[in-house]
Amino acid sequence: MQIGTYALLNNLFVAPMAGVTDRPFRTLCRRLGAGYAVSEMVASNTALYASPKSQRRMDHCGEAGPVAAQIAGAEPAMMADAARVNVERGAHIIDINMGCPAKKVCRAWAGSALLSNELLVARILEAVVNAVPVPVTLKFRTGPDRGNTNAVRVARIAEAAGVRMLTLHGRSRACGFKGFAEYETIRAVKESVRIPVVANGDIDSPSKARQVMDATGADALMIGRAAQGRPWIFREILHHLATGGTLPPPTVAEAREILLDHLADHYAFYGESIGVRTARKHILWYTRSLAGAARFRAYMNTLDSTAAQIAAVADFFDEQAVHRKHLVYEDAAANDDMLEALAA
Repeated sequence: MQIGTYALLNNLFVAPMAGVTDRPFRTLCRRLGAGYAVSEMVASNTALYASPKSQRRMDHCGEAGPVAAQIAGAEPAMMADAARVNVERGAHIIDINMGCPAKKVCRAWAGSALLSNELLVARILEAVVNAVPVPVTLKFRTGPDRGNTNAVRVARIAEAAGVRMLTLHGRSRACGFKGFAEYETIRAVKESVRIPVVANGDIDSPSKARQVMDATGADALMIGRAAQGRPWIFREILHHLATGGTLPPPTVAEAREILLDHLADHYAFYGESIGVRTARKHILWYTRSLAGAARFRAYMNTLDSTAAQIAAVADFFDEQAVHRKHLVYEDAAANDDMLEALAA
């Protein structure tokens, strides 16, 4: 699998997710099997780039290549400027966001809102491709809504503009994250262009990954929400695609180590104050549906220091290890009752 001249480790990617795929998370996912990772989206208004938030989103220090930076906006010249700045900051690949369905983004006519204006799509893609000497890729959705699917036309526009890879989330803008991904549309896009196509949407297990690969004929798969709190999903999918077999879930001890390592990197990246706040969601994703998760979640939300969070995580997984070797995900409420009964 290649993007331009860049050879990727494999064809399993971690999706760009705002507030999630920061440098620590991207690094962890790649360590656990992801062959490629795209940064959180950065707004095209370069006047905002001095802010700490933008600086962190463009921080690729020590990150394994190729480094991919995603930009979002609705004005061709600003998008071109943003692409140039991100290349100067170390990006090897520029990814254009035309897939985000968030109201805040779409109100500015960026993200998936752009799919309603194919002429503007073409102008933005051409401006960015012509602005930088690195490969440009596009992440987009099937269209404005289920009744207006224009993914094939957008894909052809992108290919004609010089875009080197397409990632298609199989939902429309209007769908948000509801309903089911339209894999037939991804297949239609794959059959309509000669550049690589990546399938995205609802890939939450090794068996689903195989189904999506077979259904779409895609060149690669992109995993988003399913990797939140489950970064080992990449190695599980890689193993299944290669062998047809199923890896056991991580041991409780390994999951504990992975999460504590993630937290150490996260705190080093954000610092104490921001680190405590932004780590909570990751901790809760790792622990959801484990025995005692509801009680632990309530307790975690009361902690206000990195040291307290680390101690609580260590204790929680030590408690899990008393009763089982491997992670077991069940109904959270039932598990709370079970753990309390065992403790009694």
